Amino acid sequence: MLNLTYEYKLIPTKAQRRTFDHWLEICRKVYNYALRERKDWVNSRKCDINSCSIKQEYIIPADAPRPTFARQCKTLAEAKKSIPELKLPHTHVLQQTLRQLEAAFVAMWERGQGFPRFKKRMRSFVFPQLNLESVKRFDGALWVNLPKIGLAKIRLSRPIPEGFEVKQIRVVKRDSGYYVMLSLQCDVEIPSPSISGHGIGIDLGLQHFLATSDGELIDRPRFFVDGQRKLKLLQRQLKRKKKGSRKSRQLHQRIAKDHEYISNSRKDFHFKTAHHLCDQGQSIFAEDLNLKAMSAGMLCKHTLDAGFGQFLNILSHVCFKRGAYFAKVDASGTSQICPRCQSHTGKKLLSERVHKCPECGYQTDRDVAAAQVVLQRGYSVVGHITVNFGEGK
Repeated sequence: MLNLTYEYKLIPTKAQRRTFDHWLEICRKVYNYALRERKDWVNSRKCDINSCSIKQEYIIPADAPRPTFARQCKTLAEAKKSIPELKLPHTHVLQQTLRQLEAAFVAMWERGQGFPRFKKRMRSFVFPQLNLESVKRFDGALWVNLPKIGLAKIRLSRPIPEGFEVKQIRVVKRDSGYYVMLSLQCDVEIPSPSISGHGIGIDLGLQHFLATSDGELIDRPRFFVDGQRKLKLLQRQLKRKKKGSRKSRQLHQRIAKDHEYISNSRKDFHFKTAHHLCDQGQSIFAEDLNLKAMSAGMLCKHTLDAGFGQFLNILSHVCFKRGAYFAKVDASGTSQICPRCQSHTGKKLLSERVHKCPECGYQTDRDVAAAQVVLQRGYSVVGHITVNFGEGK
């Protein structure tokens, strides 16, 4: 089963915009109410059985069941009888909001993420089940049929591939407008790409965004750092405005547009770089970096600006789409090993940008040498032939 997600720009009417905003506000209220219900139940079970807090205590009956997704969906159905506002959005939209809260708790329990927080705003809602005529084409345009909303025009930036069915629709609100994400599904089995052709190892860094084992160095665009001065000036103006005023809302919109532009520029660079690497080789190996530790270090702002995690995810997706092999290898000590003689050269300072082996005399750029070690490790993991660099030098 092959699943794809295509994103298109929505062109809604004014009435549809008001409906989207109203639904998002209702979803936010449902999410926060369900989260408060869960937090109260947890807090009522924190104290000892023979003592209570001096300051305050949550009093919930001992036989009250723990709020779960199924129980809260049942409570939501009963609440619709007394709260007419809950009848406006589609039932599945509100249920998906509760499922999103359940996913946040599962991420906390299983992956060690933080406790879910209350939301100041909701940015999207989902229609999980659709009929076969959810996407229509007439009058030379493409229209999406949203339950309880009707037909909404979308900008067809790229055609929907043949043989795929629309299984889910997510409406997303951004500062530049509304977007729709179509989850497409096709009943085909695609085997995983196997290692073949020319191999490339890549080393990610801040001096250069990446270096390849072929000796190519790609500079790192400073998306946020270059636009930081403009954002700082806008935020300073916002601080002097009255909260909730017209000028304050306008500045909020300008700041949000700048942040969205930075995000889109970074993602566009990542996609173009990933396709460029797939043009150069059919097997790509990258370091399995500890991105959480890197984003908490001294160079955290520049590390987050580079977006290494997003780039590796995009590279994996692009390699799968283009039939190239992609794998991650151990990242420890890649800059301390000579790719020619495999001897340990010792730890290098960040100011040392040239690799020079004292044993064999192999000399090259430090990041290129690390990328060559990554390629050798990738081939050794899959049992491929080893590659020697710097022969004849």
